Amino acid sequence: MKPFHTARTPEILRAIRSLHVAVIHPDDDDRAELVAQLNLIGCRVCTFWPHAAELPDSVDLVFLAVRPESLAVELKWRERRDPLPVIPVVTYENPIIIEAAMQLDAHCVISSPVRSFGVLTAISITMFQHRNRLQLERRVKRNDEKASERRQIQRATAILSQSNGISEDKAYELLRAKSMTDRTPIEQIASAIINANQLLRM
Repeated sequence: MKPFHTARTPEILRAIRSLHVAVIHPDDDDRAELVAQLNLIGCRVCTFWPHAAELPDSVDLVFLAVRPESLAVELKWRERRDPLPVIPVVTYENPIIIEAAMQLDAHCVISSPVRSFGVLTAISITMFQHRNRLQLERRVKRNDEKASERRQIQRATAILSQSNGISEDKAYELLRAKSMTDRTPIEQIASAIINANQLLRM
């Protein structure tokens, strides 16, 4: 059998073959077809039912049967710091099932009866969106950290300015010079000045 990707295939498609996929689904024809398709793609597969309190740390993606009897089950593995991407497998549509799928932050669903067509597409879109979300969260976190560092530097600059009777520009230059002399990040110097100032005010 020929591989399903070529040199031109986007990276996200090539990476799918290395995925470890958990299938939380009753042992029926749908699960058998889904597992067969995942094996054909090249994924490693583990199966669970009626629920999985915890999942192996190596799991990258979850196919989850969303059924009335499973809606009340607490998905503790969703409490991870980086929640796993989930593809719901739905047997029919109603407001409750749709809301459950939305609460899983699903980007795609697989409908029952499971067919070979659509599984690879669902995985590709889900993993692409998941990767984009993680990148966005990391970017937001970096921006928040930088903003916090700027506030610390501004606060330390104000402390130096007031305690030495100099302008804030001059205080910043002193802060920067200290950082360069000590070969220490300016943020650490600023933090030390703030901490020392707090101790003196006690």
